[in-house]
Amino acid sequence: MPAALAGELGERADLTPKDRARVVAVTRPTDDFGKAERFELMQGGAGTSPRGVNADSFSDFSANITFAEEEDFKLGNALFRKLWVSSPSSTQASDGLGPLFNARACQSCHLKDGRGHPPEGDRDHTSMFFRLARPAATAEEQARLDRLDMASLPDPVYGGQLQDQAIPGMAAEGRMVVTYVEEAVTLAGGETVMLRRPSYSASDLNYGPLDPSTTLSPRIANPMIGLGLIEAIPEEDIRAHADPDDVDGDGISGRAARARDHRTGEIRLGRFGWKAQKASVRDQSSSAFAGDLGISTPDDPRHYGDCADRQTACFEAATGVQPRLGNSEAPDPVLDLVTFYARNLALPKRRDVNDATVLRGKQVFYQSGCIACHRPKFVTSRKAENKAQAFQLIWPYSDFLLHDMGEGLADNQPVGDATGQEWRTPPLWGIGLTQVVSGHSFFLHDGRARNLTEAILWHGGEAEAARNAFATAEPKDRKALITFLESL
Repeated sequence: MPAALAGELGERADLTPKDRARVVAVTRPTDDFGKAERFELMQGGAGTSPRGVNADSFSDFSANITFAEEEDFKLGNALFRKLWVSSPSSTQASDGLGPLFNARACQSCHLKDGRGHPPEGDRDHTSMFFRLARPAATAEEQARLDRLDMASLPDPVYGGQLQDQAIPGMAAEGRMVVTYVEEAVTLAGGETVMLRRPSYSASDLNYGPLDPSTTLSPRIANPMIGLGLIEAIPEEDIRAHADPDDVDGDGISGRAARARDHRTGEIRLGRFGWKAQKASVRDQSSSAFAGDLGISTPDDPRHYGDCADRQTACFEAATGVQPRLGNSEAPDPVLDLVTFYARNLALPKRRDVNDATVLRGKQVFYQSGCIACHRPKFVTSRKAENKAQAFQLIWPYSDFLLHDMGEGLADNQPVGDATGQEWRTPPLWGIGLTQVVSGHSFFLHDGRARNLTEAILWHGGEAEAARNAFATAEPKDRKALITFLESL
């Protein structure tokens, strides 16, 4: 077992020697699969929602925030659901949409605060879009990437993402096209699973061709739960699990991503987004306002959203800035409240933690090597910004590091420190409620996997050994592992 998995911590300044010993003991992966671990039911610590399972299981506030904070949460929720409109408008507190955009509300992509989906049948494109990026063409551009002044370079015509909607009088940028080819995979015991290999292109481009070097990376919206707890994990503990040179020889070489905080200008640990390109919940929120909705905030004052320099008509449209309210379309406290909401969406309680099949599946998950990347537990910092997230034992099942997932999942689009084959390990908490909350069971960054079995079988690169252990396991053990994941 790698040292970090065995309970080693970084040099945490928030812990006394006594605290440190407690944290090392409680975060050490179990080797007893005969019963549930203590506190395993409360996967979000004291903030875990006490409510039962329903379609709103991802939309509860953390159980341990104060009564006064509940008001901020509810105001943030209202702003998260707000439908923005184009300018000028009589509803001056809600205008500024676009001019080009992917959605009219945060909730449109993160429906019920859950997972997005690819376009399937009559399903729309709202919760999945194309990231656009190209390699540096000059030494100056490369220097900007190296300094992390920007995580990637936008397409010169279409910007950083393909906008498939526009305000009246303007043409949307284009349309996402997704096609699939089915491939059969045979597992031990004779089971055959069909995997969908996707191909992506853009059609109906209204502003000319994309740059020949621009890559398309499809991204579905991530679930919103537990973000404040992830932010409260000490940077040292995430870095302690990194092994970029695979010194221990286990084939796993997770790398800590760096990201520039656009509010402070500091280089910090990247931990949010599919490629760990964002350092904070606030940074993720402000970028989504500008990139997805075309709404400027104090942290990201792009009144025209993702409009590129060559889209001149875009910059001639009216903005929603109201000087009496501030210098952006969503002035403070809008971003403050939405960020507070995002930080305090509670984790649902685990289910069936003492069920025999769940416990067997947990053992298979551990013994197959899945926890080398999907690290079960952390204890958050005593110095967390909000006391509700401070010194909590949480169960995200992620190391929040970058891993090479092989050619099968590669998007060939470097972002920040991430290469075209690397992805941040996504947390697994709440994954078993995807169907209940989001009404589908599509997984991975582009939703190609239609269920958890397909998602596992797409793992390659550093995860290939764990994938093969699953594929060659006895059918009853594969079923048990899936049952364990469904209990998260």
